[in-house]
Amino acid sequence: MASGRPGATDMSSFHSTPPAVRLPLLTRAGVALTREIEVLDEYGQLRCIHIPDERPLTLYVDKRELVTLMTLGAEPELLALGYLRNQRLVNSVEEVLSITADWEVNAVAVRTRAGVEDFERKTATRVVTTGCGQGTVFGDMMDGLQSVQLPDAKSARISQSMLRDILEVMRQQDSIHRKAGSVHGCALFRGTEKLMFIEDVGRHNAIDTIAGWMWMHGVHGADKVFYTTGRLTSEMVMKSAQIGVPIIVSRNGVTAMGHDMATRLGMTLFGRASNRHFICYTGFERFDSEPEPQRAAVRVVAG
Repeated sequence: MASGRPGATDMSSFHSTPPAVRLPLLTRAGVALTREIEVLDEYGQLRCIHIPDERPLTLYVDKRELVTLMTLGAEPELLALGYLRNQRLVNSVEEVLSITADWEVNAVAVRTRAGVEDFERKTATRVVTTGCGQGTVFGDMMDGLQSVQLPDAKSARISQSMLRDILEVMRQQDSIHRKAGSVHGCALFRGTEKLMFIEDVGRHNAIDTIAGWMWMHGVHGADKVFYTTGRLTSEMVMKSAQIGVPIIVSRNGVTAMGHDMATRLGMTLFGRASNRHFICYTGFERFDSEPEPQRAAVRVVAG
């Protein structure tokens, strides 16, 4: 990658945040994302392969330990910022003074300008989710979804041709998964333009990182499409709604709770999406269908 930070898209020139906004100071704590190991294959041959280098990252907020995330560490500062955003522990990027990541101690320290209001109450109740590695959601987040306002179906739409183009962009995306496997990838699109791509051991970490990037660059989600290789659980639907993105595309499927939540919020979910194939689970009103011609059934005649 041009940025020297593998696993993430270099968007250093993309910055739409108004100059008056006070952005936090961030370190740029780079770290190797894969490790080379020696393996023995089915032919009895020793060879070297790469595997994702998962590591713990403990998040501190104003010197108070909050959570330990299992991550590749491609963008630890953005991950920390997005995590605080999606857990609704901070309400705006301006509340954060600095984020410092240090891989010698596997920690990231967040300093706020005025502290986190009701920190103990907000972090007291957690709901364990299906997220890979670390998937906890603070208990009152579900109630907070009542305030989520997504754009209507006339304002935020996707056509079948646009969906195909997005899938083609992702098919050609260079990735850690191709080299080492065992990771999830997430991307943010504006139309067919890929704005941000990140990979991590858990899809929830990847969407948190995208959420942090959006805050740092003043990017809203109303006209965006979120792509993930992971399944569409309630957690992924909830986090996409919180960053204001009404359309999600997944290479995987959807859970019943994810489906119910998306229906309630008026979101459009695509799953099993690969090449020209997909299933639209919810939000048909946002989708401009361009149906593929039905293939004639093959008739087999016994000789």
